[in-house]
Amino acid sequence: MRALAQFVMRGPLQAGGVAAVTTAIPLLFWIGAAVVGLVILRLGIGQGLSIGLWALLPALGWSWFGQDPTALAVLLQTMLMAYILRTTLSWERALLGGSFLAIVTGLMLPVLYPGLLDDLVQAGVEFYEQYNAEVARTLGSDLEKVIRDTMNASMAGTYLATAVGMTMLARAWQAGLYNPGGFRKEFHALRLSPVVAVLCAVTMLIGPLLGLNSMLLAWAAGTPLFLASIALVHGVVGRKQLSGNWLAMFYIALLLLGPSLMILLVVMAFVDSWLDIRGRIKPAGPAE
Repeated sequence: MRALAQFVMRGPLQAGGVAAVTTAIPLLFWIGAAVVGLVILRLGIGQGLSIGLWALLPALGWSWFGQDPTALAVLLQTMLMAYILRTTLSWERALLGGSFLAIVTGLMLPVLYPGLLDDLVQAGVEFYEQYNAEVARTLGSDLEKVIRDTMNASMAGTYLATAVGMTMLARAWQAGLYNPGGFRKEFHALRLSPVVAVLCAVTMLIGPLLGLNSMLLAWAAGTPLFLASIALVHGVVGRKQLSGNWLAMFYIALLLLGPSLMILLVVMAFVDSWLDIRGRIKPAGPAE
């Protein structure tokens, strides 16, 4: 991947060509988004927009003719987060920008792609009626609404998660080429401010009270907290100079425990925003 980043940064022709080709090829759209993100981070929004147009054309093609907004949504969110990160040097603000755009995406999907959602909802209803009839009977007439909200939130949330990953990949490429070790240090220090942590928590809780899609708000507001919790774990391991096996065990546990551990991590990130857990840990080093 480093070789690809080096090739991209040789000039606009190389960057635009890679962005256009990878976005046009199914399942490689994420590379195009990361390439545009790298250009924005390194050269600014002007150059980023000119390269972004190369990727935007095939993304619009998939969105319009293929009725698949994935490439377009991920590209736009990555561009926004990369721009905010370059101008503010703040992952917190970049994540908030991505979360806001994810909410907008979730609101626009039923308007722009009603047929796509209808097909997914119909498939979900048939699945529950055939394989989980008890849940279908319990939900009754609410089954379709629950599935529609779930599908909508899952699509918008997946786009956000992918865009966050591509922004991080672009930042890692930038650090690898021009500032070795910079991304690791930056990620280990990622911590939300108390105000933002409270805002995310309130957003997740207020959805049901206002009759909004609570799952969509949970995806959007929970992503900054969850990423901050991952940074907390990496930061603690790095500060204590522990073996990489600890991180491997952590991700295995995350895979096995799933939502239970994710909720705990979100709570830890909220607490860390107030207590600065990493700052209270004495770094490992030779004894004095």
